[in-house]
Amino acid sequence: MSRSHSHNHTHSVKDLKGRNLIISIFLNILITVSQVIGGLISGSLALLSDALHNFSDVVSLIVSYIANRLSKKEASLQRTFGFKRAEILAAFINSATLIIVAILLIIEAVKRIQHPEPIQSNLVIWLALLGILANGFSVLLLKKDSQANMNMRSAYLHLLTDMLASVAVLVGGVLMQFYQIYWVDSLLTLAIAIYLIWMGFDLLKQSTKVLMLFTPDTIPVDQIVKQINAFAEIKSVHHIHVWQLNENEIHLEAHIDFNKNITLTQFDAILQDVEVLLLKKFKINHVNIQPEFGKDDPKDIIVQD
Repeated sequence: MSRSHSHNHTHSVKDLKGRNLIISIFLNILITVSQVIGGLISGSLALLSDALHNFSDVVSLIVSYIANRLSKKEASLQRTFGFKRAEILAAFINSATLIIVAILLIIEAVKRIQHPEPIQSNLVIWLALLGILANGFSVLLLKKDSQANMNMRSAYLHLLTDMLASVAVLVGGVLMQFYQIYWVDSLLTLAIAIYLIWMGFDLLKQSTKVLMLFTPDTIPVDQIVKQINAFAEIKSVHHIHVWQLNENEIHLEAHIDFNKNITLTQFDAILQDVEVLLLKKFKINHVNIQPEFGKDDPKDIIVQD
């Protein structure tokens, strides 16, 4: 009974994530269209840059939604892991687009600083308020899921930075309205761009490490070797690979050299103890061990395949 309940709860959570993403997509399409029209009419580069960022939000949210749907697909003979890495790939794409958009904004801001133009600040203020409200609502929708899922975190960061960008645009609109400080528009664009790079780089680095099969930062391989070697029956642990498949799965494969030629039943009992150790102390939930006795092969902890 408890297994069935857990399974249904997981599906309801995933369906809720998909629904929240769809709502956020439509809200960002509305903001993007409004800000493009408003930016062209008002002449505000900050508003157009916010619209460009919102457009990247639409793309990133669509990518996140597709990845979320793909991640539910079952494994097959052609795809033995299914699409479990789809959400990591989406996080990589989304973080990369954040940085690309930021670079484009910096280029445009520098051009505008060299050739400043008057701006209709009233329109800027109202559209910035629209951006704050719509993106703020989307941020609240995705905040909970962003804490445990890299894909949702990438979508959440897009929306959070865009909400903050809209706040900056609002401040700029007020300054232009009452003090005619038009250069603040370009300055805010630069600030938005730098913030995008700062927010996107860390997520890009994390997702790249997962895609490159790097050992997770939280996994001390030397400590794993030391604790497995502490088993009386084990002579050495070598040829270790540790990688993160997705947000929920960390895999380890290794060769274990035994002190004597044990039976398969004895190996199964030792393997179970090793799996419990790895799960409890290191959160490694997928273990593949190759047993050996007197085999002539490299005994280094890390061996280049």
